[in-house]
Amino acid sequence: MELEIEPLRLPCDGKRPVVIAGPCSAETEEQTMTTARLLAGKGCRIFRAGVWKPRTKPGGFEGNGEKALPWMKRVKDETGMLISTEVATPGHVELALKYGMDLLWIGARTTANPFAVQALADSLRGIDVPILIKNPVNPDLELWIGALQRLNQAGLRRLGAIHRGFSSYEKKIYRNLPMWQIPIELHRRIPGLPIVCDPSHIGGRRDLIAPLCQQAMDLGFGGLIVETHCSPDEAWSDARQQVTPDMLGRILSHLVIRNGSAGTGELSRLRAQIDELDNNLMELLAKRFGICREIGSFKKEHNLTVLQSARYGEILEKRGAQARLCGMSPEFAAHVFELIHEESVRQQLSIINQ
Repeated sequence: MELEIEPLRLPCDGKRPVVIAGPCSAETEEQTMTTARLLAGKGCRIFRAGVWKPRTKPGGFEGNGEKALPWMKRVKDETGMLISTEVATPGHVELALKYGMDLLWIGARTTANPFAVQALADSLRGIDVPILIKNPVNPDLELWIGALQRLNQAGLRRLGAIHRGFSSYEKKIYRNLPMWQIPIELHRRIPGLPIVCDPSHIGGRRDLIAPLCQQAMDLGFGGLIVETHCSPDEAWSDARQQVTPDMLGRILSHLVIRNGSAGTGELSRLRAQIDELDNNLMELLAKRFGICREIGSFKKEHNLTVLQSARYGEILEKRGAQARLCGMSPEFAAHVFELIHEESVRQQLSIINQ
């Protein structure tokens, strides 16, 4: 199913991407207004703050709810910024729109639940408001696309995606693994869809915000949503990943925005070389799998099992060492040859089962 997408029509200065900034949570009216005024002074034109905060466990600060919505409206009235927040239920939608919210986003936990997304889509039917959909907590591209489709089927056209990284049991440098290949594939599948990067939730630490913002720009993302607090160390939620408005200003001023068009000349010549090499790779793989089918015939004739674990381990070890000598990571080589081995097994099974 193709999505019918219209421009989000969000303000930007033309020199930088769309920037959405504000605290993780609207904690108090003073904190909300102070942060908003500082951001407005930095040229920020879209303010964000959590009003309803889904927590992993009960007992923590879960947002002020409707109490915080007049503070958000005051931000809009006094600074002229657009205002935005996360919604997770039809009740949230009703209240957010009642107080003049200009932009809504759907969180990662909600995106993972098709029932919840459908309920939101039904509540938004007929309303022309920009909606951003965060990726689900687990690396499931189809689930992400499914959420976008549900909203699109409800008549919503001003849609975008937020890449906030993916949860993992592994302890890594990031709070949520970027897995950049997933939003890249989303862009390939839906080219007209704006994608905004959330470096705060990917990094989980304020010292990682700047490099993640730059990486998002290098990959051609259309915007950033950055948690920004007037006193981040005193924040009631996610203190470690929030930056000050001054720090955000420095990050944005140092961003290198690259040209998105491919151009011609030298780049086209180099890409032509890549295309030729890719063609050679495909031909070599075809020859390799042809030999795999011959091996399948031999194994069938001699009643041998398809999977030969020792041989597979030997391939991974040899190619990992070779990759290191060729300036590539052994992990990359292992991943490539795991896929090649999987296809080799499939080819041999097709021969044996004939």
